[in-house]
Amino acid sequence: MQQKHQLFINNEWVDPLTGQWFESLDPFSGEAWALVPRAGKADVDRAVKAASDAMSGPWGKMSASDRGMLMFKLGALIEKHADALTEAESRDNGKLRSEVGGQVRYVAKYFYYYGGLCDKIQGAVVPMDKPKVFNYIRYEPIGVVGTITPWNSSLLLTAWKLGPALCAGNTIVAKPSEHTSVSLFLLADLFREAGFPPGVFNVITGFGNEVGEPLVVHPDVARIAFTGGDEGGRKVNMLAAQHFKRVSLELGGKSPNIVFDDADLTRAANGIITGIFSAGGQTCMAGSRLLLQENIHDEMIERLIAIASKAKLGNPARTDIQMGPVATKPQYDKVVSYINIAKAEGARCVFGGNAPKGPEYGCGQFVEPTIFVDVTNDMRIAQEEVFGPVLSVIKFKDEEDAVRIANDIRFGLAAGIWTKSLHRALMMSERVKAGTVWVNNYRSTSYTTPFGGYKDSGMGREGGIEAVKEYLETKSVWMSSDLDMPDPFIRKY
Repeated sequence: MQQKHQLFINNEWVDPLTGQWFESLDPFSGEAWALVPRAGKADVDRAVKAASDAMSGPWGKMSASDRGMLMFKLGALIEKHADALTEAESRDNGKLRSEVGGQVRYVAKYFYYYGGLCDKIQGAVVPMDKPKVFNYIRYEPIGVVGTITPWNSSLLLTAWKLGPALCAGNTIVAKPSEHTSVSLFLLADLFREAGFPPGVFNVITGFGNEVGEPLVVHPDVARIAFTGGDEGGRKVNMLAAQHFKRVSLELGGKSPNIVFDDADLTRAANGIITGIFSAGGQTCMAGSRLLLQENIHDEMIERLIAIASKAKLGNPARTDIQMGPVATKPQYDKVVSYINIAKAEGARCVFGGNAPKGPEYGCGQFVEPTIFVDVTNDMRIAQEEVFGPVLSVIKFKDEEDAVRIANDIRFGLAAGIWTKSLHRALMMSERVKAGTVWVNNYRSTSYTTPFGGYKDSGMGREGGIEAVKEYLETKSVWMSSDLDMPDPFIRKY
């Protein structure tokens, strides 16, 4: 039986004013398992009004310490209801239940971390060069924040935004992907159970042109936090710029995973597999360009094939499965098309490349772990984000060659360096243009440290104390102790 959901606005469950719903499909079975509200502009308006009213209501008047306590309660509730959240998200996006479960439990830590930072946001007293003037700096919440997140990790990527935004004292209108909305409905219930005042967290669902655009251009939304593809990010940035609205954009990548001949090849091979085939390659930070030093190329390919051949594809709810389905039919079609593009360009498929069918593969949205060799960096398969389990292998000669290839791309989200040389690790970390560089590991993230990209991979940072600054306004206050009236025609510099 399909679950029918409502919008969450002002701590209440309400039907969309459009009177419309759409189906959410299970990517493994292909069956519609939930009905999601198809909101419109009028629903955006009432969600933003609720969030705006909350800024001047109990939430806006609440002490920073009390805000932090609510975030602690929310984190505890997420841990308590982790299984239900995991089931909803895994069923929506097809990721392994085991991986989603770990993500959900880690989401709780974002609220613990940022809850602890709430009363640590301190201003400053400025030593002035002017006599009889006292100046201090204070940091204030920016206001209503609109969050727009993709289908691959709905809860985690939303938490990346909610943690620092709530820590800074803002309110939220969240729009998840139309493909993966259900887990955020469950999260909204936990906000209410934790005791957050009405309007602090609101969830509106629907399609980009009907909900996303009205949210971005709404005059009472002060900031947009977006995660998604670079095309969507570019459109969000252009719309927001018309209103001088602040944005953060965590976009795509074509991240180089660079292996030198002095690396621990066993460790590197495992890291490469994790970097590209975990989550079926459906992560922005996927190490989809593997740069191998020439003299270890053949050996590493053999190692990768040996590991990849053990991967079992199937129902993501099962514990013995290593890869689930591609999350949506359009994305599945895109991945398959890129495999065909790679072959047409002259890349050679040495493993995978097929779309398996059969009862064990449900509705058939599966793509095998795929490895291409003889790839040159000018090929589309090397330059464009596939967002699937497809690895492009490129040879390099030396450090200079590796840097040249790594940076010859319009993206700059992440990179991996595999070497035993400390000098090489430091040098490569400095020269590769990427927001995150992993050395002898890959695809690690933490609430304690910033994450974001260079170039077309976005702007702004999520994670760590750095992220809180993205959600604050800086105010400089001048107080004069001089009661004598100055000459109004003479400005004192």
